[in-house]
Amino acid sequence: MSDIADAAKRLLIGRPMRSEHLGHTLLPKRIALPVFASDALSSVAYAPDEILLTLAIAGIAATTVSPWVGLAVVVVLLVVVSSYRQNVRAYPSGGGDYEVATTNLGPAAGTGVASALLVDYVLTVAVSISSGTQYAASALPFLRGHEVLVAITLVVLLTVMNLRGVRESGRFFAIPTYCFMFLIGLVGVVGAARYFSGTLPMAESADFELVPTEGFDQGLTGVAGAFLLARAFASGCAALTGVEAISNGVPAFKRPKSRNAATTLALLGTISATMMITILLLAQATGVHYVEDPASQMTSGGTPLPEDYNQHPVISQLAEAVFQGFTPAFVAVSIVTGIILVLAANTAFNGFPVLGSILAKDGYLPRQLHTRGDRLAFSNGIITLAVAAIVLIVAFDAQVTRLIQLYIVGVFVSFTLSQLGMLRHWTRALRTEPDPRERSRMHRSRLVNGVGFAMTATVLVIVLATKFTHGAWITILAMGVLFVLMRGVRKHYERVRDELELDDTSAARALPSRVHAIVLVSKIHKPTMRALAYARASRPSMLEAVTVGVDPEEIDDLRSRWEALDLPVPLRVLDSPFREITRPILKYVRSVRRESPRDLVVVYIPEYVVGHWWEQLLHNQSALRLKGRLLFTPGVVVASVPWQLSSTQGQTGLEGTSYTPHGRF
Repeated sequence: MSDIADAAKRLLIGRPMRSEHLGHTLLPKRIALPVFASDALSSVAYAPDEILLTLAIAGIAATTVSPWVGLAVVVVLLVVVSSYRQNVRAYPSGGGDYEVATTNLGPAAGTGVASALLVDYVLTVAVSISSGTQYAASALPFLRGHEVLVAITLVVLLTVMNLRGVRESGRFFAIPTYCFMFLIGLVGVVGAARYFSGTLPMAESADFELVPTEGFDQGLTGVAGAFLLARAFASGCAALTGVEAISNGVPAFKRPKSRNAATTLALLGTISATMMITILLLAQATGVHYVEDPASQMTSGGTPLPEDYNQHPVISQLAEAVFQGFTPAFVAVSIVTGIILVLAANTAFNGFPVLGSILAKDGYLPRQLHTRGDRLAFSNGIITLAVAAIVLIVAFDAQVTRLIQLYIVGVFVSFTLSQLGMLRHWTRALRTEPDPRERSRMHRSRLVNGVGFAMTATVLVIVLATKFTHGAWITILAMGVLFVLMRGVRKHYERVRDELELDDTSAARALPSRVHAIVLVSKIHKPTMRALAYARASRPSMLEAVTVGVDPEEIDDLRSRWEALDLPVPLRVLDSPFREITRPILKYVRSVRRESPRDLVVVYIPEYVVGHWWEQLLHNQSALRLKGRLLFTPGVVVASVPWQLSSTQGQTGLEGTSYTPHGRF
């Protein structure tokens, strides 16, 4: 079975890579852009949807301001991108916002940023995959009703691809990402040409009337209208998610790392901003309407739409209008958009494991997350992210409208604290920098980060105010729980480190004065003889065999055979009037420790090695219970002496070995 499992693993993720090949996994800019920026680039597939969906609550008139809301989002996007270009130059080690906050604001702020980013990465996968399944169902109707299963399958596929390694998965994801950019650009160019020529058709939803939700009959007027406008802006800011991933992924870039990361950020900002505005302008020109519940929020000629009406996402409606009469183009846009939304989750699959590795190295997460797998990827972090995302997808039924309310809170927490940290970084650096030219550059950088801090803090307040009761409280609660857990893990590791730290007398006390070896015996057979042989080979100061007297007849027979074999080890029989095995042995071992506290007691336990899971139920149960209790006894070492039963033949996993059940020991 182990050979089959190993072969399946090799088939899925490939052969192991040597550590010295890590340099070959570094990414050029053309691959780094789709790997790290696919999340931000793909957000144009659902950020405009969320803006229009929110504004539709106030009716048709309110949707006319969607390009202006999009413009406000683009301004914030460009400022944040400019700010992060400063980050990657100042902190190229890959710690990103976590390192910036920890270094400049303290460990508590750094842990807060880390918890926010980890939660946001999980949400990125859940939202992107769920949105991708919607577009897939739009192009392939037979998928409708099976979105959760499709989403889980896609998460598993992404997990396998990322376990194969960053560079290999990057090459796989590059083609669809560039296809998406090309097709969205084509929609914009063709749409603009048809608009100015007067031949641009209207969208499928253009003839529907929007029914304002109660309380918004007057559109965006009053406090309620302003609040709704702020909520639409907050939802549109989902377009900024993924920007921070590049700052966490700087070590994965080819040299010069910082310059390549900064260039990739600039490309990301320019492309995302252009696509965002293009889609919103075309949506207005073609009369696209998009709502949460078409049956209650849209009518056709005064008649409510049927309950089973299938509402297409915004980009699908645009593609159908722009390429009217040419169905292959519409299908291509829908399919590629669905694919890019799925691949957008890959940004999180690159960011989460790297951040998890750094946090594990610093003691805030389990050490296993710091270890690279067979393909030099952080396998444990990848699997952890996948499991958490699947839980969210199932819990929220793969519905983007429900998941999006939890989104972007975490990323704007990290944005804000990171920009504040950069302000302190530049202020501290200016105190010691004598070069006027360098000081001038630092002043410009501080100004950029200052504007970024002001904007991201403002957006964070808006997001919290408008989304808290709609589900953002769940994200905040998750961040708080993760923060407490991470601090607890750190305290545990610190406590263990202090407990195990050598002091002036530790080295002298490390070696015991004597070794008292105890071989546990239940009957005289080959495993017992092997355990006695191993114990004698270790040359202990004292060696004895110990058994528990449960059945008098069996004990008499054991003594007789022991004497007949003339074994050079004394046999001690422990009384057990209540037929217990574990308690008498524990009591005796502890008595040996009390008599000679500086002695080391080594307990040798013969143990069967079985080849089938069901055999484990028939053997070793007493040994397992005993080991579990002895491990908590100070000054006691437990040594398991294995004896391989014939059912283990061929299961060693080592080529060229043979099994000899009757071989000498």
